[in-house]
Amino acid sequence: MWLAVIILMCRVAGAQSPALNPESLRDSEHYLECHNGLVVSVSGPASEVGLAILKAGGNAVDAAIATAFALEVAYPLSGNIGGGGFMLVHPAIGKGKPVVFDYRECAPAAAWPTMYSKEESQYTHRAVAVPGTVRGMALAHARFGTMPWANLIEPAIGLAEHGFKVDAALAKTMNELLGETKEFAEFQRVFGKPGGADWQAGDRLVQPDLAKTLRVLAKQGPDAFYTGQIAEALLAEMKRGDGLITAADLAAYRAIERHPLSGKFLGSYDVFVPPPPCSGGVCLLEVMNELQRFDLKSWGRWSPKTIHVLAEAMRRANLDRARFVGDPAFFPLPKKLIAPAYGRRLAKTINPEKATRSEDLSPEIAIAHEEQCTTHFSVIDHNGMAVANTYTLERRWGSRIVVKGMGFLLNNDMRAFNLFPGITDTAGNVGTLPNQVAPGKRPLSSMTPTIVASKGRVIMVTGSSGSRAIPHTLLEIMLGTLEFGMPIESAVAAPRFTQEWMPDEIKFEHPEQLPNLIESLTNLGHKVVPPSPLPFQGDTHNIYVPSPHDFIGVADRRINGKVAGY
Repeated sequence: MWLAVIILMCRVAGAQSPALNPESLRDSEHYLECHNGLVVSVSGPASEVGLAILKAGGNAVDAAIATAFALEVAYPLSGNIGGGGFMLVHPAIGKGKPVVFDYRECAPAAAWPTMYSKEESQYTHRAVAVPGTVRGMALAHARFGTMPWANLIEPAIGLAEHGFKVDAALAKTMNELLGETKEFAEFQRVFGKPGGADWQAGDRLVQPDLAKTLRVLAKQGPDAFYTGQIAEALLAEMKRGDGLITAADLAAYRAIERHPLSGKFLGSYDVFVPPPPCSGGVCLLEVMNELQRFDLKSWGRWSPKTIHVLAEAMRRANLDRARFVGDPAFFPLPKKLIAPAYGRRLAKTINPEKATRSEDLSPEIAIAHEEQCTTHFSVIDHNGMAVANTYTLERRWGSRIVVKGMGFLLNNDMRAFNLFPGITDTAGNVGTLPNQVAPGKRPLSSMTPTIVASKGRVIMVTGSSGSRAIPHTLLEIMLGTLEFGMPIESAVAAPRFTQEWMPDEIKFEHPEQLPNLIESLTNLGHKVVPPSPLPFQGDTHNIYVPSPHDFIGVADRRINGKVAGY
């Protein structure tokens, strides 16, 4: 059965320009209207795996788990079993309350706050945190799954064993990393093209070692990753590179079921996001509360006044992220941050005629003057149950360390901590206490899988890559669709921007397309620059539900993507 599905899935979508034309989405793999179920991700093969599960009678969580394992195979730079993230589940109307599965990685017991030097490479065994993805998928399956665990991994095994056709975006990034990782022998062996030539769109990537690993997970269950055969291989890899993870670290890891944070958007929508160690949800809710004081709709989507106020609200929320947010087991979240009254108080500090200097907002933080590897997917089933899942390896291709003989990459999420205590600089490095390294601690994350609902019914499922810009990307899509009445595909295609407190600048996609707006923002005191090192902001995969059983899926074309539905 699954081999036929895999053959069907091997379709190639060419690389797309980040300067997007929303109208072109209507006749492509990036836009679909349907009534029964949808999966939207960066990978065509992975989206088709999720759809096959829905068609086979699985629910949204079943499809999400299968999609997550398929992305490990078909989008290895971000899809992962060696990383971690957050899954937000909104049950169908009347079937319970939304829940979050926190499977963020955690620091090994041997970690300490000053363990890194500025000269140390981020691509080492010491940069690997204890992975959480497998435990996270298992916890979600135990709570909501309806299909057998092995059945949800079987499609990924087939993709790894028989291969899939590489698209242009994946071919490009594999070629780039193969050129940069000559010293990583196992990476070269697993991802190098047979014969040594460059990968091209349409080539088939086969991963027999990964197929073997996934087969062990399917047959022996998630414990195989933490105490069994896969754990043994991971620990051997740690020993080879002087990594810190021990057998006790793996055995002790637990995913956590948490209550989501929530807030009101535009007065009538309920927005659900993960709590810390997710910081993106806190930032999103805080900005939403700040905006209650302003009539953005009357100003217009691209008014300088609108962009100025949004940037100022983002600036203040990201400062609070640095001040207050960390693993709640170590630093409980101050409840005021997501309270509407606090948002209104912050809004009063926004000068409508002038940008605030970031340093002036934070006199208590000493300022020194001196790519993301995340992916998101969205799922909804015929009953209206929805899943927003974002997970990561931290940097592009994580640590670049492939576990020998097992075919999967390890994260470098220790680099997501504030590595240099007390050193916060204008380049955007943060050294504040809440996110400093500690044994067993989960590093702060900007991943923000988000679900918008009204009267218990899911309206929107969204999320993105993009580090600290993630909540800003999602806010702009939500505002475009729900406040300014833009078609969802236009809101996704529109230029994006972010203001992250430090560095003190607005990063704006394609500023040359809006010269008058950029001039006005500059006159208000903002420094406006294009995003870097990537020329675009985020990669967001969305579902919009304007009325019951009317599902619209939109995949972002900034990298690639596929909507699969029926």
